[in-house]
Amino acid sequence: MNMKPEEIVSILKEEIQNYDTRVRQSETGTVLEVGDGIATVYGLDRAVYGELVTFDTGTSGMVMNLGRDSVGVVLLGSEEGVQEGTVVTRTGRAADIPVGDGLIGRVVDVLGRPIDGLGEIPSSETRPIEHEASGVVTREPVNVPLQTGIMAIDAMVPIGRGQRELIIGDRQTGKTAIAVDTILNQKGKDVICIYVAIGQKASTVARIQNTLKTHGAMDYSIIVSSTASESAPMQYIAPYSGAAIGEYFMSKGKDVLIVYDDLSKHAVAYRALSLLLKRSPGREAYPGDVFYLHSRLLERACRLTKEYGGGSMTALPIIETQAGDVSAYIPTNVISITDGQIYLESDLFFAGQRPAVNVGLSVSRVGGAAQTKAIKKTAGTLRIDLARFRELEVFTQFASDLDRATQQALDHGKRLLELLKQPLYHPLPVSHQAIILYTATNGLLDDVPLDKVRSFAEDVVHEMLREHEKEVTEVDETGVLSATTSETIRTVVERLKKQVNA
Repeated sequence: MNMKPEEIVSILKEEIQNYDTRVRQSETGTVLEVGDGIATVYGLDRAVYGELVTFDTGTSGMVMNLGRDSVGVVLLGSEEGVQEGTVVTRTGRAADIPVGDGLIGRVVDVLGRPIDGLGEIPSSETRPIEHEASGVVTREPVNVPLQTGIMAIDAMVPIGRGQRELIIGDRQTGKTAIAVDTILNQKGKDVICIYVAIGQKASTVARIQNTLKTHGAMDYSIIVSSTASESAPMQYIAPYSGAAIGEYFMSKGKDVLIVYDDLSKHAVAYRALSLLLKRSPGREAYPGDVFYLHSRLLERACRLTKEYGGGSMTALPIIETQAGDVSAYIPTNVISITDGQIYLESDLFFAGQRPAVNVGLSVSRVGGAAQTKAIKKTAGTLRIDLARFRELEVFTQFASDLDRATQQALDHGKRLLELLKQPLYHPLPVSHQAIILYTATNGLLDDVPLDKVRSFAEDVVHEMLREHEKEVTEVDETGVLSATTSETIRTVVERLKKQVNA
């Protein structure tokens, strides 16, 4: 078709007049070098720290270093296909994770993607992975108990909703078991539990999932997993992703329990990341901001006032020590951030005292404020009695003849320790703990043979449930052990003793 020159000119004029003059700007950069999960990118001049970027390969990344001529990006996915010259595009938003009720009962990776083979997770909302902790004005005092179901902890190192209680000890001393028991004990208490696995073996995470499923705890639990086989950046953002999920439920007025297992491996992942980003190493080769790494994470745990939703997030961070050295860099950092610690001792563990809680070194800075009246009343002298027993045990291990008072104190202490032993995955309700503690601290079991103390205490609980169920239920509902119930326990103990001696 032949067009006249004037027709072509008129068409061009029309096109120029209708041309959209708005500038379409999409800031991109190119990869200069890549390796070990870190990409150095040139051209992202306006990139912001913590911003999400996407590579042409489909992999996401997070800006972690802002240099004069380039930015350091950590890869949140496969490095495959990312090479020199690969185009990187800014998203303009902070790294975030999808949140919502659909996550409950699921196992997800650090980006909120399902890894349990149960299909996609419906979600319409996201929350930034890194988020500023709630201010002082929005916080409520910690005074509502969060029962672990472990008598040694609930009686002597009580945890409140909104508290940060550190679980610390050598490897294989039962740290994860305490956290799992606590999750199991939240059944029927309207608490959402989040277990964050950082640098754990995939088989360990699968075993924990199976345990929670077997006991019906996955109905109110979420597992965020970043296994040992995953890259350092994925392990680094794992606890922050878990905290973001927890904050979503907290903002809805729910109570949340979050376990970080463990922050020692998290610090190691961050150290690897920092050294690869060419940041200066400091003590034990950790970068200077490693304290801020955990403080900004644990500060996010709190109890909110009614005006701000009224929810709470209780954090149980876990730290692994080397040969019981609590004075190492990372343990001392986390001890100073948290509101107390549960110290598990190898010697106690191997001596058969499980859970291996060292009463002398364990402390809760919230204390009795987050304890039910029944437990506070019955466990009053427990810590002092055990401390006295430990002292006497050291002094009398070489003595052959002891005076009557010393022998009594030793026998009483042995019985207390025997009663504090608890099988794995068997958390106890408040009423059962109160009954056992009442019989123990009041010396009602001092004439029962040591090897029969635990079975006798269990018989007392069963007898109370069988004949006085109303009083037992009352303790669970009100958290108070009345004088009548105390007298009933004494009567039951005396009756059972006569039956045993008959």
